[in-house]
Amino acid sequence: MKNNMSIRYILLLGLLLVTGCNRGVEVQEVTEVTASEDSLPENVPAISVTENDWPWWRGTSQTGIVSGQDIPSEWGPDTNIVWKTNIPGRGHASPTIVGHYIFLATADEKVETQSVLALDRNTGKKVWEKELHSGGLTGKEGMHFKSSHASSTIASDGERLFAIFLNNDQLHATALDLQGEIVWQETIGAFSPKFGYAPSPILYESLVIFAADNWGGGYISGLNRLTGELVWRIKRPATSTYSTPVIVERDDQDLMVISGCEKVAAFNPLTGEEIWSTPGTAEATVGTTIWEGNNIVASGGYPGKNTLCINADTGEEIWHVKDHVYVPSMAVKDGFIYCIDDDGIAFCWNLDDGNEQWKKRIGGNFSSSPVIVDNKVMITNEEGTTVVFEANPEKFTLISKNTLGEEAFASPVVIGNHIYLRHADRGGNRQETLYCIGKTEEL
Repeated sequence: MKNNMSIRYILLLGLLLVTGCNRGVEVQEVTEVTASEDSLPENVPAISVTENDWPWWRGTSQTGIVSGQDIPSEWGPDTNIVWKTNIPGRGHASPTIVGHYIFLATADEKVETQSVLALDRNTGKKVWEKELHSGGLTGKEGMHFKSSHASSTIASDGERLFAIFLNNDQLHATALDLQGEIVWQETIGAFSPKFGYAPSPILYESLVIFAADNWGGGYISGLNRLTGELVWRIKRPATSTYSTPVIVERDDQDLMVISGCEKVAAFNPLTGEEIWSTPGTAEATVGTTIWEGNNIVASGGYPGKNTLCINADTGEEIWHVKDHVYVPSMAVKDGFIYCIDDDGIAFCWNLDDGNEQWKKRIGGNFSSSPVIVDNKVMITNEEGTTVVFEANPEKFTLISKNTLGEEAFASPVVIGNHIYLRHADRGGNRQETLYCIGKTEEL
């Protein structure tokens, strides 16, 4: 009897090793919708955000680069805390800041709700909370143990908020006004999750754009910001990958660039038309592509490991290196790339040729993305410690390590001389906290 049980166990283990833990997913047929620049939405108000806002993922520039901020280099539970406030539920979305408000996506796994929360920027007090979905959260078989049901950072055009949640194996996009009232809500399409949903919405002229790479059949959709009407949709491979697109500003034509699916691809953000596609990175990437001047750089991932620099005009490879960053995004400033891989190794590469300037193990596990503030690089590890070091290509120079709570996945936000950090204490009942950090209380 024991021998039979042992044989069964060995056979079961062998089957798992051969097939992996992936669910069998039927590939969904994605219908493409084309658009031309002559048929784009009309009478959509212009995006109205300021330098004193952080209106979407990675800030106004979409690069995580800010300047002229007078922020502290050191902080702690009793040092340079302007205010802190408890956040209900759990989420990895970074804060979105517009005007007097801070907006956060969050999810309560116990009661299965997904919501948007508004806080007063001056005090951290809750202004409103809007539940968008009840029930339908993805089960453990479709989630990574590190992921959350509210990982996408909200985008704002100054008048509306744009949120996206995976619920009941569908992606649902919602536009709200700044008072929390729903303006429109649309189901974008089916989504078969491997590790949940991660990309954040991006805005471009009259459109809000959502990436939906998944192993049931990927797609990217551009919707009218004012009405939610579908303007264009392009088909992507049936691959599970997680990166947020980025708008690369060009003199002649801006590009929407995204990595993953074993390539880096550029599209016309108004129509979805592909401009170029270059093999590289990996099947799955998480970090957002970066750019400076004519160079576009993407890194990933799984199962391949590669960092790739591409000519923005032609789509041709300029250089690649085998070192890579999987989950965190990179940042580039003045011709040098600064990044930290998942395992806590910091790199500096020359943007022109990919040559390594320096490499330093700083410890910890990293999922958040860096912010560069003037000459400081700031990035938070999963254990709640924010590492600050010099943006110096000559050598690695540590400025400080600052710990709040016991866990952090959201990326730092730096705006208006203050730092905003979403951290959590585990304990018996896990509790998230949003911290406002600064030298003074003046906002």
